[in-house]
Amino acid sequence: MLEIDGSQKSGSGTILRLSIALAGIIGEPLHIYNIRHRRRQPGLRPQHLESVNTAAKLCNAETEGAKLGSRELWFKPSGIRSGEVRADIGTAGSISMLLLTVLPICAYARGGVSVHVVNGGTDVRYAPAINYMKYVLLPVLERMGLKASLTVKRFGYYPKGMGEVILKVNSGSQLRSLSIEEFGTIEEIEGVSVCTFLEKQRVAERQAEAATNILKNHGYAAKIRVINDQSNPLQKGSSIVLWAKTGKGALVGGDAIGEIRKSSEAVGREAAENLLRETEAKATFDVHLADMLVPYAALANGTSTYLTREITDHLDTNIWLTEKLLDVKFQVTKAGNLYRIERS
Repeated sequence: MLEIDGSQKSGSGTILRLSIALAGIIGEPLHIYNIRHRRRQPGLRPQHLESVNTAAKLCNAETEGAKLGSRELWFKPSGIRSGEVRADIGTAGSISMLLLTVLPICAYARGGVSVHVVNGGTDVRYAPAINYMKYVLLPVLERMGLKASLTVKRFGYYPKGMGEVILKVNSGSQLRSLSIEEFGTIEEIEGVSVCTFLEKQRVAERQAEAATNILKNHGYAAKIRVINDQSNPLQKGSSIVLWAKTGKGALVGGDAIGEIRKSSEAVGREAAENLLRETEAKATFDVHLADMLVPYAALANGTSTYLTREITDHLDTNIWLTEKLLDVKFQVTKAGNLYRIERS
C-alpha cells in the first residue's frame, strides 16, 4: 500500500490530488493522512471530496474516510473505466482543480471518457481559470499525446459557483515526452476576456483594453477575444486569460479574475503583468504549467525537459511525489536566471 504523509512539502491539496491520480493509474491502494495539513482549514473541503469521489468512479475504487473535514483517506482502485462520469461540487470550489485530479487518470482509460462537472467555480481565487486549462494546459498536453477538449456550459464564480464544464478525453491517448529548452521569438499573444451578466458595465471590454495597453507598452500586439456571457444569471463575475506562443514551441500564460472592489482595469493589468513576468524571464513554460506537467512528464516514455522561472511549492511537491510513487527521477538545475526541469 502506498503511504503518503500530506503534511510534507507544501502540505496542500496538490498532494491529495496527485496521490489519488497516480494511485489510480498504477492500480495501487493508497493511504494518505494529514490531508491539507498546512492549510487554514485542514482536511477535505467540498472540492477535494468531490475530486476523490470522481476519481473513485473512474477507477472503480473503494474509499474509506471520504467525508468533509476528513484528514485521512484510503483509496483502493480496481481498474480505470471509460464512459461518462458526473461530479457535483456544490460550492464555488474550483472545477479546474478537480479536473487536475482526474485528467491524468482519463488518459489511461481504454475508451473515451467524459467528465461532466456541475455546481462549481470555473474562475475562482487560488486556482487556474477554466480558460487557462482550455487554452494553455490542454494544447501542451495534446503535443504530449493526450487529446482532450473542454466545453464551458456555464461560468461560475465566488461565492455561489454554479459553473458547469464538460471534459472529454479521446480514447487511445499515449503520453510521449516533450523537450523545449529555447524560448525563441514570440509569434503571437492571444487571450480571452469573459464577463457574466456584466455587459452593460463593459467589464470584459475594459479588462481586454487594459491588458492590451500594458502589452502594447512593452512592444506586443495582443489579440484578445471578448465574451459577454449570459450563462449564469444568478452569479456575476469575470476573468481574463492571456497566452504567448513562440517559434520554438514555448507557451506561457497569465490570468486574473474579477473580484468585488477590484476594477476591470486592475484585472486586465494583473493578467498582462503575470504574462510579462514569464515572457521577460524567457521561460519555456510558465510557473503554473511547469508544475501541472510534472505527472505527464513522469508517466511519458523518454526524456522531457523545460525551463521555468521559479521553483514553486507546487512544482517542488509534484516532483517529490512523482519520484516517491513512480520509478522516475527528475533533475532540477539552474540555467541562468531560469530553472531547467528534466525528467530523465
